[in-house]
Amino acid sequence: MQKSPPTGRAAVILAAGQGTRMKSPVPKVLHKIGGRTMLDRAIDAAFEVGCERVIVVVGGHSPSVRATAEKRVGAANIVVQDPPQGTGHAVNVARDALKDFDGTVIVTYGDSPLMAAKVLEPVFTLAAAADIAVLGFVAHDPGAYGRLVLDGDRLDEIVEAREASKEQFAIRACNSGVLACDRELLFSLLSDVKNENSKGEYYLTDIVGLARGRGLQPWVTMAQEHEVLGANSQAELAVIEKVWQDGVRRGFMDNGVHMPAPETVFFSWDTQVEAGVVIEPNVVFGDGVHVALGAVIRAFSHLEGCKVGEGALIGPYARLRPGADIGKDAHIGNFVEVKNVTVGEGAKANHLSYLGDGSVGAGANIGAGTIFCNYDGFFKHRTVVGERAFIGSNSSLVAPVTIGHGAITGSGSVITQDVPPDALALTRAPQVAKESWAAVFRERKLAEKAAKRSSSEAVAQEKS
Repeated sequence: MQKSPPTGRAAVILAAGQGTRMKSPVPKVLHKIGGRTMLDRAIDAAFEVGCERVIVVVGGHSPSVRATAEKRVGAANIVVQDPPQGTGHAVNVARDALKDFDGTVIVTYGDSPLMAAKVLEPVFTLAAAADIAVLGFVAHDPGAYGRLVLDGDRLDEIVEAREASKEQFAIRACNSGVLACDRELLFSLLSDVKNENSKGEYYLTDIVGLARGRGLQPWVTMAQEHEVLGANSQAELAVIEKVWQDGVRRGFMDNGVHMPAPETVFFSWDTQVEAGVVIEPNVVFGDGVHVALGAVIRAFSHLEGCKVGEGALIGPYARLRPGADIGKDAHIGNFVEVKNVTVGEGAKANHLSYLGDGSVGAGANIGAGTIFCNYDGFFKHRTVVGERAFIGSNSSLVAPVTIGHGAITGSGSVITQDVPPDALALTRAPQVAKESWAAVFRERKLAEKAAKRSSSEAVAQEKS
C-alpha cells in the first residue's frame, strides 16, 4: 500500500430508508439516541472526522428527514433517491453533488448512531494507502450481515448472506457497510455495478469485486461490533440506547462522578457533569444540562436545559426546566419545579414550590408551597426575590412583582405589589375565634345524621 493520500475528505450519508419495521410515524433516522437524532449523530461524526463536504441521501417520502438534514448541511448537499434501488444506487445519486470534489469519500449510514469520529478515522487512514478501505467487524451472530472473505487484512470479496455458500455463511467477519476511496474511483466503479441479484438492487458492496477485477486491492480495518450497530426496529433502538448510555456512564465515573446505581441514570448527548458530582438513582438528564463540581443530584430528579452550580443540592424529586440556573451551594428540594429562574448562591427552596420566570437572590429562603404566578393567560411575567428575603409558606407571588432584599412575606399571603427591602408584607384576613362554635356544629351534624339513618331504616321496614 503506497498510494498517495488524497487531500480532501467528504461523506455520503445514506438516510433514504423508509424504516417500516420501526412502525412509527417518525422516520427511522429521526429516532433519537441520548436525545439526539440518529441522523444528527451521523452528520456530527462526519464533521468531527474532518469532512469538508457532507452529502445526505434522502428519500422522497420523508420531507422531515430532508428538512433536518438541510439545517445541518445546506440544501445544496441534499440528494434524493426516489425510488430506492439499493445502496449502490443511493451512493450514485450523490455523483453530481460531488463532481467538483477532489479527495476521499466515505459512505456512512443515518441509522448507525454509534459510528463516531473515532470509528471512522481508521477508515480514512487506511484509504490514504489502500485503493478501497472497508470497515468490518466480528459478529457474535452474523445472521444477515454481508460476509467479508479475507486474506489477512486484504479483502477478496463481500458476499451478501442470502447469496453466500455454506462455507461463506459460516464466516464471522462481517461488513459494516462503511467504505472509503477516492471520489473518481468510487463513481467509476459504481458505473459498472449491475442489479443481477435476488433483490434486483444495485449493491454498493459489488464495487469490491469490480475493483479486484481492475487489479486494485481493497483492505479492511475492524471496529467493535457495538460501534457499527444499526437500528431497524424499536427493539434494536433500545439496544443501541443501552450501549450508548453504558458508555457515557463509564466515562463520567472514570472522570470522578459518583453514581451508586449508574444503570438507573440516563444522560443526554450533550450532558456535562464535572468531577465530584454525586448522582443518586433514577435521575434523568434532558438536553443542555451542566452540573458543576461537587453538586449532588438526589434520586428521581429530572433536569433539562439548566445549570447547577458548584456544591448545589438538587432533589429528591426535583424538576429543573430550561433556563433554571442554580447557584453555588443553593438547595432545590423535593417536588420543587424551577423554570427560567436564576437562583443565587446559598438560596433555598426546599419543598413543594413552583418558581417560574424570575430570580432569587443569594441567601433567600423560599417557603413550602410558594408559587411564582408568572402567567396571566397571555404573557409571562417576572418575579424578583431579593437577597436574604424570606418567603413564607404558601405564598403566591403574582408577577410582575419584586420582593426587596431582606423582606419577609407572611405565610399564606398573596403578594400583588412590590415589597420594599426589609419590610414585612401580609395579606391574610384577621383571624376570628368563635367560642363553642365547633361543639355546636358537631352536635347539629350528628343529629342530622341520626335522623337520616332512622328515616332509611323505616323505609326498609315498609318494603320488607
